[in-house]
This record gives sequence, structure tokens and C-alpha cells, in this order.
Amino acid sequence: MNRMRTWLPALGAVVLLVLLVAWMAGLFRERLTPGLEEQQAVGPEPGYLVEPEVVPVSEPVAGSVEAKQATIVSSRIMSRIQKIHVRSGDQVSEGQVLVELEKSDLEARVAQAIDQIAAVRARLTEAERNLQRAVELQGRGLLSVADRDAAQANRDTLQAELQSAEQVLAESRAALAYASIQSPIDGRVVDRFAEPGDTAAPGSRLISLYNPLSLRVEAQVREQLALALAIGQPIPVSLPALDLHIEGAIEEIVPAAEPGSRSFQVKIRLPYDERLLPGMYARVSVPAGSGQRLYVPTSLLARVGQLWVVSVSGPEGPERRFLRLGRELPDGRAEVVSGLAPGEQVLPLE
Repeated sequence: MNRMRTWLPALGAVVLLVLLVAWMAGLFRERLTPGLEEQQAVGPEPGYLVEPEVVPVSEPVAGSVEAKQATIVSSRIMSRIQKIHVRSGDQVSEGQVLVELEKSDLEARVAQAIDQIAAVRARLTEAERNLQRAVELQGRGLLSVADRDAAQANRDTLQAELQSAEQVLAESRAALAYASIQSPIDGRVVDRFAEPGDTAAPGSRLISLYNPLSLRVEAQVREQLALALAIGQPIPVSLPALDLHIEGAIEEIVPAAEPGSRSFQVKIRLPYDERLLPGMYARVSVPAGSGQRLYVPTSLLARVGQLWVVSVSGPEGPERRFLRLGRELPDGRAEVVSGLAPGEQVLPLE
């Protein structure tokens, strides 16, 4: 009896262990017949089907903004600069005085030429009277023909001296006018290269000007594309510094290629914008035929840091895909550079 009491707890523990192993093996659960479970047909998931579109293709070409009407103002005489009335950025009008040179010696030359003319005229008046008297005396036989001819020669000489003196006066007045240097165009001052007190020499640069209404973009276009362009053709132009996208028109195509780059210089007229300045970087979109492009709605995209993520329908369900995007269109779609293939289904992000 005592021996049975000793083995009974051990036997209960063994039975409990066996039952636990049987439950873990699934003996007490309903068994399924081996085979593949039939899956219910699922309709197509809602999303955007990526299909290629044939669109015009353009090639970006670097260019710079230049002024068609630009000029360098210089002096035509040598003189000391007395005043400069403009600085960089000032607006000027045609005929406005920009620089004044020292003109005291020029004014003295004008006064001297005027006095010279007065003296010659006085002598000419006397010579004409003498000639008139000589003609009268010679007519009455009181004066020889030689004396009359001498009086006439003296009058003619003084007339020539008067014309010469008047020409000297005109030159002196012209030189005096050169002392006030005026703007040849309506425009804007780019820079000034001299200061009051400097000596202005003939041909030396004093001020540079340009007309803001004549700005255009000049770009070097490779010959394969340049030969297909035409004067007046509209061309998209963008200026990244101003975040500006405008449409220009081809104004000129230089009919000679650069031997090194095999490119033609194309000049594109721009509409006026007060923010445009000469020398700014511009990007020209030159037509280059057509090609296929992929687009996806921006509403189906999510940004993670500097990457764009999209959900794509895959054989095992939705999968995340990183994309590289191009430009955005006004209709709310973006160009896919890489990451998607034609025929794939883009799903809404959860």
C-alpha cells in the first residue's frame, strides 16, 4: 500500500507529460486534407497604369544674357576730367551729359578764333573799298591795270583768310563740344572706368552702357540641332538665378560654325524684365525631335529625405520603389527618369 502511494505521483506526471506532447503535436485539433487552398479571385487594385507617352524632346544648352545694344563711352580729346555725373546702375537718356572735361583752354581757342575772324573781316572791308576805288580810277585812266589787279588779289587773299579763320572757329567749337561727353543711347550704366582728376586720352574707356530693352541670350548650339532652327522660332529659356521661365524667339543664327566645338552661335531675343542683367547664366531648351517619357501623378508620391517613394503592385503584393524624377508638369504629374517600367501599376500609399 505504501509502495503504491510512492509511485502514484510519478505516474501522474508521466501521463500529464504525454498528454502535453500530444496536444502540441495537434492530435486534439481538426486536421486539414493535404493540398493547395483555392484562393478567391481578386479584382485589379485601384491605381495608375504607367504608360509611355510620345512627347517633344529638347536638349538643354548653356548660354548667357548679353545686350544687343551696348557701347563704351570714350573721349575724343585729351583733357583732365572735371566731373562725372553717373555711377554704375544709373539710368541715362540719349543726349544726357555723362562726363565734363576741363575746357578753359578750349574756350580760349574759341575766343581767339573769333578775334581772328573779326580782324580778317576788318582788313577785308578795307581791301574791298580799295578795290572799288582802283576800278573807278582805272576806268578814268588814272590807274594802271596792274595796280587794279593787285588790289583785287589782296581782296581775294583776305576772303580766303576769312574762310580759313571760320573753319578754325568751327574746329574750336567742335573741340569745346567734345568737352561735354553725352550718352549716345537710352540705357543703363554698367561701370565707369575713370574718376574726376584723371586725364582722358582719345579712345580711352570712361563709361560702359547698355540698353535693357535689347537683352538677349547667346548660346552655342551643336550643328545637328542648329541646322534645324529658323529665325523667329520660339525657344523656351530659363534663368535659374531668378527661377524664371520665359519664351524667347530666335533673332539671329551666325552662319559659321566654331571649328573646335562644331557649334553655331544662336541669339535669342527676350521679353523685357527689369531683373535681367548682362552676363547672367541662362539655359536654352533646343528642340531635338521626339521621344517616349513616363509620368506619374505627384499625389501618388511620398518624399523620404531627398528620395521619392512610390507603391507599385507586384506579384506578391504592393512593394515600395525609389524613383528619380525629372520636371513637373502643370497637370500635376512628374516625369519619371528611373525606377518604373511601362505597364506597371502605381498604387496609393497607405
